Amino acid sequence: MRVLITGARGQVGCELMRRVPQGFDVVGMGSTELDIAVADQVKAVVSDVRPQLIINAAAYTAVDKAESDAERAWAVNRDGVDNLAKAAEELAIPLLHISTDYVFSGKANEPYRESDATYPSGVYGASKLGGEEALVANCRQHLILRTSWVFGAHGNNFVKTMLRLGRERDTLSVVADQHGCPTSAASIADALWSLARQYQKSEALQWGVYHFSGDPACTWYQFAEEIFRQAPEMGMLVKVPKLKPIPTTEYPTPAKRPLWSVLGCNRLYDVFGIAQVDWRVELGLVLRELGSP
Repeated sequence: MRVLITGARGQVGCELMRRVPQGFDVVGMGSTELDIAVADQVKAVVSDVRPQLIINAAAYTAVDKAESDAERAWAVNRDGVDNLAKAAEELAIPLLHISTDYVFSGKANEPYRESDATYPSGVYGASKLGGEEALVANCRQHLILRTSWVFGAHGNNFVKTMLRLGRERDTLSVVADQHGCPTSAASIADALWSLARQYQKSEALQWGVYHFSGDPACTWYQFAEEIFRQAPEMGMLVKVPKLKPIPTTEYPTPAKRPLWSVLGCNRLYDVFGIAQVDWRVELGLVLRELGSP
């Protein structure tokens, strides 16, 4: 089965390209090869590649920058998905798409279900929700996989930031009142390939919106604690910085961060048998790769 992967140089895209199962012929394109915001480029690439499935890992993910660069964020996260959706529909093929916990308000106190009301509070979340709506409107065979707190060996993420700051500073202040689920890019890629394999077998899936994230839920402070517990054991840090828990109010950012980003992932397991993965185990694998020569 021929698969087109967009955003193939990003965090999840890199893992998708590294983990291609047998039986798939993959064409991966990064943003320099395919700007999904340009409709003519999308049409030309899809016409040339003639995929039987598209996995969209392309996105504008700079949450804070999006507040001042809204035009580009909307162009990629909404218009780009709109372009891909229309191209997929024209070929009568499915589009698997990655979305985010930021489509929610962040004011809940129990895991978000797929059916819960969306209410994004910033440009990034609003533009990603716009992409979801464009996909639903223009491609009948669509699957939206919402995830959260993505980390991995490639790209910029919290794990790499903590390691860098941990080497530079003796004390680190980390937000302790935002709750979410760290999710490895590798586990997201595995989930998407599992979906692709199931589609390959049956040429059908139960389309719609699903949630997938790591387990268990934690705060950014607890995430940092685990990073600095594991990293020294692997010889990645000579000293461990002292961590200071702080509230969100003491760490202002251009984009408002949700206090609650925990996603309920039961539906993905019930329908497809895809279970959540322990992010602490995944963190160990990422740290090992980052620390290897």
